[in-house]
Amino acid sequence: MSRVTIQTQDFDLAREVATLRAGDLGVGAVVSFVGTVRDRHGGGAAGDVSALELEHYPGMTERAIEAMIDAAARRFDIRAARVVHRVGAMAPGDQIVLVAVASAHRGEAFSACEFLMDYLKTQAPFWKKETTAAGTRWVDARVADDAALARWGIAAGNAGRAPVETKSA
Repeated sequence: MSRVTIQTQDFDLAREVATLRAGDLGVGAVVSFVGTVRDRHGGGAAGDVSALELEHYPGMTERAIEAMIDAAARRFDIRAARVVHRVGAMAPGDQIVLVAVASAHRGEAFSACEFLMDYLKTQAPFWKKETTAAGTRWVDARVADDAALARWGIAAGNAGRAPVETKSA
């Protein structure tokens, strides 16, 4: 099984988790995160998000996420990891990303899963465009995402630069 898949179609959480842990009796914990498209502006206002479109660079995006998984494996005692990220047009409520991590112990799996999600939010080469009643706009990266990554000892400038390790976590 590939560790990284970029696809337009939805994914099945149960199938992905079953595949991740298949045949490995040393897995004692699987932690997963599923992100969904949400209306960031709140119900009923003119700024409501009616659609989200994600773009990426095929090949480059997969390599970047593979490197993220390698970084997680160096930091945490994990047995396997899987990232599925959707691209293309999606609507609020649609699944957009899955990060699943298998480990012998839950603490390592939780930490690695959170690390990977923080890394994805700041370093994965995806571009998001929201559609609202007011029109479409590209979504800027958030300072809060940089702060989440910084707690792992990685500085990010939210400008698509490569991450810089500032200390060991």
